Amino acid sequence: MLTSDKRLFIAAAENPASLEPDGRALCMEASMICRHGLITGATGTGKTITLQSLAESFSAAGIPVLLTDVKGDLAAVCRPGTPGGSIKARIEELGLHALGYVNRGYPACFWDVEGAQGTPLRATISDLGPDLLARLLKLNDVQSGILRLVFRTADEKGLLLLDLKDLRAMLAWVTEHRADFAATYGHVSPASTGAIRRSLLRLEDEGADAFFGEPALNIEDLLRTDISGRGHLNILSADKLLQKPGLYAAVLLWLLSELHERLPERGDADRPRLVLMFDEAHLLFDDMPDVLLEKVEQVVRLIRSRGVGVYFVTQNPADIPDGVLAQLGNRVQHALRAFTPREQKAVRAAAETFRANPALDTEAVISSLRTGEALVSFLDADGAPCMVERALILPPEGGIGTIGEEERRSIIESSSVQKLYGTAVDRTSAHEVLTGQKAEQEQNAEEEEHDAPAPWEEMLGEAVKQAGRTIGSTVGRELGRAVMRGLLGGIFGKRR
Repeated sequence: MLTSDKRLFIAAAENPASLEPDGRALCMEASMICRHGLITGATGTGKTITLQSLAESFSAAGIPVLLTDVKGDLAAVCRPGTPGGSIKARIEELGLHALGYVNRGYPACFWDVEGAQGTPLRATISDLGPDLLARLLKLNDVQSGILRLVFRTADEKGLLLLDLKDLRAMLAWVTEHRADFAATYGHVSPASTGAIRRSLLRLEDEGADAFFGEPALNIEDLLRTDISGRGHLNILSADKLLQKPGLYAAVLLWLLSELHERLPERGDADRPRLVLMFDEAHLLFDDMPDVLLEKVEQVVRLIRSRGVGVYFVTQNPADIPDGVLAQLGNRVQHALRAFTPREQKAVRAAAETFRANPALDTEAVISSLRTGEALVSFLDADGAPCMVERALILPPEGGIGTIGEEERRSIIESSSVQKLYGTAVDRTSAHEVLTGQKAEQEQNAEEEEHDAPAPWEEMLGEAVKQAGRTIGSTVGRELGRAVMRGLLGGIFGKRR
């Protein structure tokens, strides 16, 4: 909910005496949304509801959001909610209608890497780059080095790497001309390029080829608002994508990198241009090489100055690397269960990530939170974390859950982005150029072979030449003798 002073009313504290001058309202300063955030908690404790409530609040403030829908139950945000049960009871308990709470739908735009549940989300091979692609393909250091060589060679030759067939064509070309690279870049093993090709085949079998191609996403198309000024909720369908964790991580990391590279520097803006909300965020960091992790930490740190806020959703703060976790100032912690020593250690670690509140035993509270309750700490206007508070998360104003296929398709087809990205484009790139060159070379070789004499013709020709030389020599000798005889007879006269 958006308050009259343009702050975001996110939760209601259970201890109103500790909050001045806002009574029970726990609000987030709009200028602090860019400082990034974290939503954690065990399965079934209310993380998705918190995610949706935050996204609606951002939208109401005119801030577009891109959020991943890993369970397929965020789509109903496009229509007014019909609260019942515990949610209806909470609305009445908190007196939200008197504070301006109203059930309404929000402007939603559906995206899908496969193009089935939303407008196709695409990137080119070049956009992803060799480092992210190497992680996606699970390449070793040697194979990653060859992949960088492929990208550099394509740049030097002016060849576009747009989709998987372009990359396969470049790999074949580099393998064929590997001797040319040996002196400068070292040995290019056919075994290594073959391993990369097999990894591409696995990726293609997983359906990732739909992600690579054109038209590629223009980041500006995520920054839209509706006619009333509310930010669009760009919902990326991830229920099937989550079954391919490597691709899921690559898509999210590409989005971070693309926003960092494309958006201009803004410094400390009073409000973000876009908020990213990534569910199941631990998949981004699983088995991530240290070099790539350092890059991600840098991008997360610097992307705020581009006017982008990032919110990670996962089960435990320990799922997030320390270098990234330190940058997540806005925190919402739902319940964690602690039955084993390991789980108790995780709860203790989660409690230590908050600014302590003398009125709360944070570690004990985490294990006793009900569904919809959370420990909340937002950044204040000066950027400092507030003391942690036990709170009730406000219910969403939009619908909760999924929608029918017909309704989803209607929203997709009426969207302006569907007109831009709905139909794939396959323009001339590395595959077409290299295939054309190879076909031309084969045709030239065939023509040269056709024009050249056959072996039997060469043998016959040589025999004819040899016979000609023999005949010529014999005729010449006989003719010479006849001339000499004639000359000598004329000089000396005929014998009588």
